[in-house]
Amino acid sequence: MKRITLIALLGVSLILSLPVIALVSLTNIGALAQAAVSLFTAPQSASDRYDYGQCTYWAALRRLQIGEPIPNTWGNAITWAVRAEADGYLVDHTPSFGAIAQDSSALGGLGHVAFVESVNPVTGAWTISEMNRVGWDEVDQRTLPESAAARYNFIHNPVVLNAGQQPST
Repeated sequence: MKRITLIALLGVSLILSLPVIALVSLTNIGALAQAAVSLFTAPQSASDRYDYGQCTYWAALRRLQIGEPIPNTWGNAITWAVRAEADGYLVDHTPSFGAIAQDSSALGGLGHVAFVESVNPVTGAWTISEMNRVGWDEVDQRTLPESAAARYNFIHNPVVLNAGQQPST
């Protein structure tokens, strides 16, 4: 009887520890530390209506933090470049501080957005901060080479036209 009870307890312990084992096996703690990942725990901004913990939330929040808020109507990241352009924002393939880097080909089919924190004027490398690439509600930073900009859309401030000037096509 003692042997059956011991085996049953070991089995239950193993089953209860499976989620922890799965999490540890999927997480490379050393790589996360090197990527400067942090858990973002600030309260949601009342003016940012994007889903908390997602990349869209972070990009909209960072734009708000620099005094350049964006509309709350752009939807999932995959639609941001098209909707931003329709709202009069400049969209191109050139990173600059404060721009939103949009990747329509990101895994999951919903796209991905990040905030351009800086651009190195000598090398052209650009650094982004982003949420939900490593994990939900996690902010990380990474630096990409100048050549990577070609695959991203960069959403800049709205285009301001002089009186009588027509937008270029």
